Amino acid sequence: MQKMNLSRVDLNLFVVFDVIYREGNLTRASEQLNLSQPAVSHALGRLRERFDDPLFERSGKGMTPTPLAKAIIGRVRAALQDLESTLTEGLAFDPAQASRVFTLASRDVMEATALPLLMARLQQQAPGIQLRSVRVARRDMESALSSGQIDFAADVLLPVGDDIEHQAIGEEQLVVVMRNGHPLQGSTWNLDAYLSARHVLVSSRAEGPGVEDFALTRLGKVRQVALRCQNYYAAIQVMQQTDLLLTLPHSFARNMAAQLPDYSILSLPLPLAPLELHLYWHRKASRDPAVMWLKEQMAGLIPGAVSGQGNVRAVL
Repeated sequence: MQKMNLSRVDLNLFVVFDVIYREGNLTRASEQLNLSQPAVSHALGRLRERFDDPLFERSGKGMTPTPLAKAIIGRVRAALQDLESTLTEGLAFDPAQASRVFTLASRDVMEATALPLLMARLQQQAPGIQLRSVRVARRDMESALSSGQIDFAADVLLPVGDDIEHQAIGEEQLVVVMRNGHPLQGSTWNLDAYLSARHVLVSSRAEGPGVEDFALTRLGKVRQVALRCQNYYAAIQVMQQTDLLLTLPHSFARNMAAQLPDYSILSLPLPLAPLELHLYWHRKASRDPAVMWLKEQMAGLIPGAVSGQGNVRAVL
């Protein structure tokens, strides 16, 4: 690798590098950068010469980063974010004129309940702002915030380091849903009834208990999980066609009722406090007025629990 004299390096090359890494495709990268594809290819060529490394190699229709590219992406993104914070610190932020892309790491429940409201706000107040919602493993959340890979993360309350700031943005109460016509419908609803049925467990992890299972363990109880899947939308459809019960956040159950009606929402017969949802961001981003503005837009987006609607029978 050549020794670089920073005064002779075009820092825009690192912006191109970041976008190519994120998009994994030269065509999409050129679209994001508003540059021609030859111009992006030329910038990549200059970087390859500087690093004496291909940085990205063709794989099908995409571009796969080399080991060196993977090794430097975190530092490049951190440096770019620091530069951006330096430029924007103390400057007024005009959402109506802003043109920027923000990345939020969230779960499917957050996407379904909060994103429609958030995008409605952005459409009215900041039409030039784009939002990306991605999935990041909890173990990688801090490093993704530190490197600038994501601007925010939304999740339950988690232990984080001093460089990560967070605030509560809402609560989620877990409920149970069953199809209308379920054998348990109309009977006494209690913990014994809950445990007499088989269940769907939704988790992004390949194994391990859910929050409700921890609560059952404290009572010395175990439920029978017949299906483990990755998202609530699929789980609700399975619930509607079987006698399986599904435990899920109330806001998601309520929202899906308008699209997939004819199921009942019941209280969770367990002593389990509502899940507190938090928004996370890196401390250095607090100096960025654009980030802080978007943080305020996301506050209070999680709706509170209300009774069922339409053909949904709510027992809360």
